[in-house]
Amino acid sequence: MQIMSGSYVLDEDCQAASYLPSIVNGTFVEISAHQFVVDGKPMYFNGFNAYWLMCMACDPSTKTKVSDVFQQASKIGMNIVRTWGFSDGCSKPLQISPGVYNEDMFKALDFVISEAKKYKLHLILSLVNNCDDFGGKKQYVQWAKDHGGQYLDNDDEFFCNDVVKGYYKNHVKNILTRLNSITGVAYKDDPTIFAWEMMNEPRCQSDLSGKMFEEWIVEMSAEIKSIDKNHLLEIGLEGFYGESMPDKKQNNPGYEVGTDFISNNTINNIDFATIHLYPDQWVSGGSDEAQAKFVEKWIKSHIEDCKSILKKPLLISEFGKSSWSTGYNVKARDDYFENIFNMAYESARSDGSCSGTTFWQVMAEGMDNWCDGYQVVLEESPSTATIIAQQSQKISSLNLMMKM
Repeated sequence: MQIMSGSYVLDEDCQAASYLPSIVNGTFVEISAHQFVVDGKPMYFNGFNAYWLMCMACDPSTKTKVSDVFQQASKIGMNIVRTWGFSDGCSKPLQISPGVYNEDMFKALDFVISEAKKYKLHLILSLVNNCDDFGGKKQYVQWAKDHGGQYLDNDDEFFCNDVVKGYYKNHVKNILTRLNSITGVAYKDDPTIFAWEMMNEPRCQSDLSGKMFEEWIVEMSAEIKSIDKNHLLEIGLEGFYGESMPDKKQNNPGYEVGTDFISNNTINNIDFATIHLYPDQWVSGGSDEAQAKFVEKWIKSHIEDCKSILKKPLLISEFGKSSWSTGYNVKARDDYFENIFNMAYESARSDGSCSGTTFWQVMAEGMDNWCDGYQVVLEESPSTATIIAQQSQKISSLNLMMKM
């Protein structure tokens, strides 16, 4: 790959990194043991997070940022994007109040999906947030108080209150059965969507046993699968171990969050597992060496568990390096990305369970007000774009080899 005038171009071989048969052929990704498969052949992924896509798409003055980022990502061979399929009761709501939707925002999500298809990018759509950003479980609980006559004391009652659960089920139905105004295809029938995510980074710290949260997964995963049997489903977990295998809690960064990586992911309707990775936050104050050791242990333990215990694929669906952290520089970020990319690739090429990564996060130029320190602006980050493109090419080579 060449770097020219602060931008990037691919050689001819790298163009193969856009290979994505599931969209080209209109078929859905499935799972077979610990691998994603398309037409019976293993499939691997390299991509990114961009939670902001629907919000940018709803404004004519910023809509092109979606297309620009997708085009850039496709150019360097990425093939999957994780984004929000929710915006609840906030300044730019998709769901204004329970069951009441903003059609302009829905059309924006339609556009995101149609543009992803255009650039041969798969989408993971998350259905609700754990934290307060874009509404989250707090908004659902507040709605139950305001509209449902419920007396609730804790946001974690999101997971057990029948009225709140009814709101979530209704949102699931509205999203999955939405008829895309651009493509004419219902979301549940669109192979551009790779998977549904039940919740972004769920936590239930009022019940560290994990029982309340697990009962919610069982009920809601069955609800989702009753509407849509085409798509894969994952929970949105960060990867924290829980009570089902106490000895594994030593891998946690010193605390629990009311979820259980092993037990939660054994539920039949859950198709694959995810982990997130933020050593700068989770191992706060730790040396660079301590953080590096945590990263290696966290990834390798989950790869092994997914292959030997869960027998399901693993996606490293969030990781990043914050420019706001002490001692940050672009080379440190590039080295961090490359290290994680290498672990993912080595797993994939050796029949391991890790089948891909989606780093946090890509942003378009001119989005300074949206920055969180972890953003990668591809046009402004040629060295990072090179690292990403190299990983894409390696992943693409695996996909092409598996196709033969």
